[in-house]
Amino acid sequence: MDVCVFGAGAIGGFMAARLAADGQAKVSVIARGAHLAAIRHHGLRLVSTGGDISARPAHAVDQPRDLPPQDIVFVTLKAYALPAAAQAIAGLLKPEGHAVFVTNGLTWWWKHGLPNPGPLPLLDPDGALWNTLTPQRVLGCVVYAPNEVIEPGVVRHTGPNRWLLGEPDGSDSARLRDTVQLMRHAGLGAEASPDLRGEVWVKLMRNAALNPLCALTRLPSSELAADPELLAIGDGIIGELVAIAAAHGSQVESQAEEARAALRRGGPAGNKPVGGMRPSMLQDALAGRPTEVEAILGQLQAFAREAGVPCPCIDGVLPLMRGLDRSLRTHKA
Repeated sequence: MDVCVFGAGAIGGFMAARLAADGQAKVSVIARGAHLAAIRHHGLRLVSTGGDISARPAHAVDQPRDLPPQDIVFVTLKAYALPAAAQAIAGLLKPEGHAVFVTNGLTWWWKHGLPNPGPLPLLDPDGALWNTLTPQRVLGCVVYAPNEVIEPGVVRHTGPNRWLLGEPDGSDSARLRDTVQLMRHAGLGAEASPDLRGEVWVKLMRNAALNPLCALTRLPSSELAADPELLAIGDGIIGELVAIAAAHGSQVESQAEEARAALRRGGPAGNKPVGGMRPSMLQDALAGRPTEVEAILGQLQAFAREAGVPCPCIDGVLPLMRGLDRSLRTHKA
């Protein structure tokens, strides 16, 4: 089986290292810069609480066109980079191949199988993903596995290792079962979910409360957990998300208490505290990279407006995050 990890950074590097070390598939990676150079020179190294791994992918490239057609493409790019990559992802797939989108926040395929299907303008502005790739060739994935690239070619993993996969329309399928089996054989804690949208809401409950506040303050999760005023804003975002999800057909209120407790632990949900954990938005802000503001907060506000649900905490934090994101993009340019 030919398998590609498109975007072998933190989470993609973790995935690629395990898949390549397992040897059940021919694994290629798409990366860039010093990270790519290091992978080409000495492979990928994973430093993990579950044991260190070193593995060398079959191919490491920066251009998708340099790879042969793939059975599975695991897409681990940031949400804002996905529309521009739609054509390349589609071009990588074999006729019966499929892509697995391992993404944070609300996702571009969200309305597939719903009464009013179509692209989400904040996440797929020109419909490139919806029309070029199409949701029919896609699996979604929600992941709980904190990772960080600590030096080129080296990824550090702390905390859980849980991957929830599902069809966008909630159906069962052979490709879903086969992908879960492949991942589990490689030591990735994969599970098939019949309600992936519900899982997206549950994870977003913590991401929307934690990520923007850490990025705006530059505080790791442990220091955020020690500030009652910041926690109050996070609690407010969690409550608003519960109401928004309910208005869109998902009941996640039973998870709210755990999300609030996770904020106060300063570590991943269901895991022991990790004092210096830096959520992905904080990592991006410190590195001068754009953030996934629209997937984590912008689309959440759009869903609130659509359902007529008030969200004053989100309304307050979102313009600040968009301003930070604009500054990061300007600086990068």
